[in-house]
Amino acid sequence: MGMSLERSRASLAVRARCALGEGATWCARTGRFYWTDIEGARLHRFDPQTGERASWAMPERLATFALCADPHYLLVGLATHLAFFDLTTGDMRRIVDVEPGLDTRLNDGRCDRQGRFVFGTKHEGAELRPIGGFYRLGRDLSLERLPLPSPAISNSIAFSPDGATMYFCDSPTREILACDYGADGSVGNVRVFARLTDASGVPDGSTVDAEGGLWNAQWGGGRVVRYRPDGVETDRVSVPTSQPSCVALGGAHLATLYITTARVELDAAALAAEHGAGGIFIAPSGRRGLAEPLFLGEWR
Repeated sequence: MGMSLERSRASLAVRARCALGEGATWCARTGRFYWTDIEGARLHRFDPQTGERASWAMPERLATFALCADPHYLLVGLATHLAFFDLTTGDMRRIVDVEPGLDTRLNDGRCDRQGRFVFGTKHEGAELRPIGGFYRLGRDLSLERLPLPSPAISNSIAFSPDGATMYFCDSPTREILACDYGADGSVGNVRVFARLTDASGVPDGSTVDAEGGLWNAQWGGGRVVRYRPDGVETDRVSVPTSQPSCVALGGAHLATLYITTARVELDAAALAAEHGAGGIFIAPSGRRGLAEPLFLGEWR
């Protein structure tokens, strides 16, 4: 590759034993880390300063979520619909159904730099087919489908620091894509950003650092890989369990890599060997992150 890669190893920070940990999100306002166990239908929160943990049962599998301008709420992407969730009372307010009648569920999502929520879906059939979509929930709570290729498993949604590039993928293709993304909501010029060349692993959740580097969890590969804005790999973090699923940059200086992982699809031997599977791992990133964008829409 013509350059020496920075390599480090992640360590277990929270022994969570999630079936399918996902949605790694650092809240810079409170210094807390949020994630979901999709198959466990639970939202989790961890405060690294105090060690305090909290969790909330969800009425459906919780696939993805976003911090809101009002810190008491999260925008939650459940299996079939979007809703506002009140962290204080536990109240849920449905916003809109997504892909009713299709054998899909919500999957990955992140807010853009304009405070709108962009997310994708995944096919739930035994024979995976690219029948899902990518969508955006506007600040006025209107839902639109984006003119992007239909995925079997949407993932890696993230935005460049200036918001002008959107990253996304269909995991089984083993390619991370990029497109031009306008402040007015326009998308275009879809192109391949990076191809996975390792023998194992598919691209899963991503985050972007202050330099514009994309950090991608590689499911089945036991690693997180950072790519420069031109798609060249620069850093690699080894995760001592095979299924890292999503990443966030958190901690006091947004320089600690937080990694969610999963236990699903691991047999008894693998679970015995990967005793931290389903937990939250951390590693120093050597880079500074960006505060997670907030969803700026409100319930009216």
